[in-house]
Amino acid sequence: MLSNSAFLLAMPGGSEWIFIILAVLILFGGRKIPEFMKGLGKGIREFNDAKSNVKKEIEEGMAEKDKQQAS
Repeated sequence: MLSNSAFLLAMPGGSEWIFIILAVLILFGGRKIPEFMKGLGKGIREFNDAKSNVKKEIEEGMAEKDKQQAS
């Protein structure tokens, strides 16, 4: 398991972020980035919806099990 200091060392610094942004601009071009970000946002939203649905189903199942044990 990584400690906090090791995790911080793994994160890109300022100059690395600039290099990453330039690489993305070169690879995708200015016109493709909004489409890419829209798709990324949609994917994150769908993931969060699925995560909340699974959590809700687990909580409902636990509540149903508790009701059956109480009876």
